[in-house]
Amino acid sequence: MALNVFDHDEYRPPVWKSYLYQLQQEAPHPRRLTCTCEGDSRPKYYGREYHGMISREEADLLLSQAEGSYLIRESQRQPGTYTLALRFGNQTRNFRLYHDGKHFVGEKRFESIHDLVTDGLITLYIETKAAEYIAKMTINPIYEHVGYTTLNQEPTLKRHLPLSPEAPDGPAPAKDDHNAEERLTSLVRRATLRESDLAPKYEKVHNFKVHTFRGPHWCEYCANFMWGLIAQGVKCADCGLNVHKQCSKVVPNDCQPDLRHVKKVYSCDLTTLVKAHNTKRPMVVDMCIQEIEARGLQSEGLYRISGFSELIEDVKLSFDRDGEKADISSTAYEDLNIIAGALKLYFRELPIPLITYDAYPRFIETGKIADAEKRLESLHEALKLLPPAHCETLRCLMAHLKRVTEYEKENLMSSENLGIVFGPTLMRAPGLDAMTALNDIRYQRLVVETLITNEDVLF
Repeated sequence: MALNVFDHDEYRPPVWKSYLYQLQQEAPHPRRLTCTCEGDSRPKYYGREYHGMISREEADLLLSQAEGSYLIRESQRQPGTYTLALRFGNQTRNFRLYHDGKHFVGEKRFESIHDLVTDGLITLYIETKAAEYIAKMTINPIYEHVGYTTLNQEPTLKRHLPLSPEAPDGPAPAKDDHNAEERLTSLVRRATLRESDLAPKYEKVHNFKVHTFRGPHWCEYCANFMWGLIAQGVKCADCGLNVHKQCSKVVPNDCQPDLRHVKKVYSCDLTTLVKAHNTKRPMVVDMCIQEIEARGLQSEGLYRISGFSELIEDVKLSFDRDGEKADISSTAYEDLNIIAGALKLYFRELPIPLITYDAYPRFIETGKIADAEKRLESLHEALKLLPPAHCETLRCLMAHLKRVTEYEKENLMSSENLGIVFGPTLMRAPGLDAMTALNDIRYQRLVVETLITNEDVLF
């Protein structure tokens, strides 16, 4: 009799030789049912598994001999469309089949029909045999014990490593503690990461992307096997966390980006960048502001006059390559407008603007308020909608721009002029039609102008 894994109040998924791993080994193997007739109508991207325009009943009869057998047929009702007929669970399953260079019936795309069927049989078998198990995978996850935000030293991790319970169809092979820890090396790495006491505690969501794992892989949230041939789960592009797609929905917003994954400065999400470098603000912002203020704020047309685009691009490449070691001194770039241009370019290339897409409508509405006092109150509330890293960076930039206006007689840059320059740079809204975007420009200017003038009150 199989062990009921839900007999105990505390559910603990197997860690290494998991139930789901064993089920994948038991899944039926694909058996291609070849067509003996030569037909001219066979699409070039199908092989001998193509049987032409046969009925569901004919396909069912042909496939009834063996579990895992499959064929492709052309639809009688809709000529030119194709169906994958697959034998599973003593019945024939029919799936609309597509090809766009790769074969697919759902989200996953495969190089061959054989791989598609193999993955389909694994998925059908596991989801049929372990539906309740899968539904409860996220209960008491291993992530709560070894997640990198809860532990900060290896001895604690060792105390919390779960024991491998018996799998439903028998005990897992005995493994020593050393090997058990080796299999969870990425979890150990996360658990032993120490956050600097000075590092900002910005919350960040994981940047999950569908991923194909080579070789057996286990979810770093629930510790269960990630089944299938391809696209078995998702991987965070910023910190490398590997989890099931369903587990990704319950992982805390505690992404700690790793510099091995975050390989650039420009066009990188702002919160991702500051967490990867353990800074309050992007280093490019701090370094450019420091360089501009060190050389003097009296430069006429500061931020309005453009530097040479080739040299601005060179500064960008330097930051992407060298990070905080980038040389932006007067020795490297004599023209201060190049540094100012590089700072503006950084904000223009942010994937999520400094004043975020979500907060944009509220800021625009604030700009439409005629009464200065009410506009200030509304702006104070709008700032609360920004992520902490965005708000801190905006505060720093506005303080700098206010210092720029203190030299208005020399540099000819008032808060209004700076609002014209920085409004569209800091505020962008996706999907607006040309006329609406044009109308918003004056409100963008007014918002930035108000932020500069009242920097000491608003932040």
